[in-house]
Amino acid sequence: MAWHAGGLRRLDCIIWTVIAAVAALDLLAAAFDGFRLAMTSFAAPGGTAFVLVIAARYYGIRRRDPHVASALESTAHVVAFAAVAAPLSYVAASAALPLQDAAFDSLDRAIRFDWNGLLAIFERFPDLHRFMRAIYLSLTVQMTAVVLLLGFSGRLAWLRVYTFAFIIAALVTIAVSAVMPAQGVWLHYGLQSADPALLPVSHTSWPVFLGLRDGSYRLLMATGAEGVITFPSLHAALAVILIAALWPVPVARWLGGGVNVLMLAATPIDGSHYLIDILAGIAIAIVSLYAARALVARLAAHPGLGLAAAPPPAGLPATSR
Repeated sequence: MAWHAGGLRRLDCIIWTVIAAVAALDLLAAAFDGFRLAMTSFAAPGGTAFVLVIAARYYGIRRRDPHVASALESTAHVVAFAAVAAPLSYVAASAALPLQDAAFDSLDRAIRFDWNGLLAIFERFPDLHRFMRAIYLSLTVQMTAVVLLLGFSGRLAWLRVYTFAFIIAALVTIAVSAVMPAQGVWLHYGLQSADPALLPVSHTSWPVFLGLRDGSYRLLMATGAEGVITFPSLHAALAVILIAALWPVPVARWLGGGVNVLMLAATPIDGSHYLIDILAGIAIAIVSLYAARALVARLAAHPGLGLAAAPPPAGLPATSR
């Protein structure tokens, strides 16, 4: 059991090191690239992560309940990483390289994806649009629920696979978005809607994205940060990662699979994404799951950690133990 706990601690230390490195990049951007940090926006996620870590240490050392300890610390990982990754996406957008919307639109047309046809369906059936929007907005709740479910059910190594996959997918997506930026379908097509309810969820990010590109917006924040990435779609990548994360849990795999397939379907409209964005996000998710599983298997593979109970996602071969 001591070896098992040591393996999990090594994984957790790597995750914290990555989070610290991303935070350092944020600080460098603030110091040398003209950005300002909205310090109050980091208070809630920072305080939450701190309390979760203290509670995790209590359950890890005093109460010796590795399930609860892992659930608490992994929740802290997700909260802390999200808080430092959001500002990094702003820095990436500020690179202001040429927009690639025309290329992405051409790729969509080449594969015969009718984006306007999908929008017309949602306009014709507003109740369907409201339902799909609720699914689209379920991402944050799902990400936290998966951590708790995997932790309390004892799938402790698979929980780390999920966390690493999330981190890898986010960092790759941010890096790609810096060199292949896009403003999204709504802005590219110049669309307008007489009904505010039909505007995509992403519409609040448009002034921020454009301000980052022209230099008029230079505020880095955690809480309240907008999603400024179009290509690849991080929403799509996380939908696939959530499906994989829930796969070991018999009942949850079908519920999670259904919800996240619907999330993929909602992403083009409410995320103002091209279909190629979603396909690229799915590809990044698969690569991230491969990498995360290999890393966890290398450092902490053992049936007692729960990795053996988790079959690979669709298309992923079993990792040697």
